[in-house]
Amino acid sequence: MTVLAYEIMTPSIKAVPQSWTMDRLARFLTDNEITGSPVTDDNGDIVGIATLKDITEFRWNANRSAFDAELTPEEEADARRLRMVIFEEMGKVPVEVRDIMTPIVLSVDEQTPVKEIADIMMREHLHRIFVKRDAKITGIITTYDMLKLISDQQLANRCAGND
Repeated sequence: MTVLAYEIMTPSIKAVPQSWTMDRLARFLTDNEITGSPVTDDNGDIVGIATLKDITEFRWNANRSAFDAELTPEEEADARRLRMVIFEEMGKVPVEVRDIMTPIVLSVDEQTPVKEIADIMMREHLHRIFVKRDAKITGIITTYDMLKLISDQQLANRCAGND
């Protein structure tokens, strides 16, 4: 008997509004001991996902050179000063979650076999994927949820076809 999405998904989703600041998102993720969260619009619809990786990439990109070409030491110093001025000015206007989130929302149906979900997660390099029934998101499957397939002997046997 095949294991399906609804059997391993986490039904409670901790979503954040797209209007939250990046700093508030970072605190939320840390406080909840999670690495990512769905992002909702003003109507409560999920419009993307924001992760610690998104925060890190934003900070990293603000501090690195935008040029692939070799710069003279003077040009590099000028570029560094300009980036710092821009970054300081950006700090005056809080960066919102909508500015750093990934707007693509991949999902599977509740009846999707976990083997298919694992293939999607591996192919797309995902750590989480939403689960839907009809058009409504009913849960999320994370890499942690996928580990249940290994740690739960009954689920492991079903996945292996050893009912």
